[in-house]
Amino acid sequence: MNIPSELKYTKDHEWVSIDGDVVTIGITDFAQSELGDIVYVEVETVDETLDIEEVFGTVEAVKTVSDLFLPVSGEIIEFNESLEDEPEKVNTDPYGDGWMIKVKCSDTSELDALLSADDYKALISA
Repeated sequence: MNIPSELKYTKDHEWVSIDGDVVTIGITDFAQSELGDIVYVEVETVDETLDIEEVFGTVEAVKTVSDLFLPVSGEIIEFNESLEDEPEKVNTDPYGDGWMIKVKCSDTSELDALLSADDYKALISA
């Protein structure tokens, strides 16, 4: 299971890459393996400002649809549009080409509540 140490994580199996007040968000390797083959990623919230824990989109796999929860409050400034044609990138490269959105954080202190790689490892192995 790939869990890059430089990223932060949520209990909802999302990863967060931090670059100043802009964060990139996707789902973890664990999440994509649990979901199976991803066939569709829907994000209709670009240019919207949402609160922490609000649903920003959905990911659809062959057997299920899962909501995607925003790990920080802020404005969704970009969606990885390549996922519209190639949603399988989330399966093959969840931490790279399979990223989902970029958010401009409105409260960077919320980042402190995210899990470290070690904490996330403990969560999924429990």
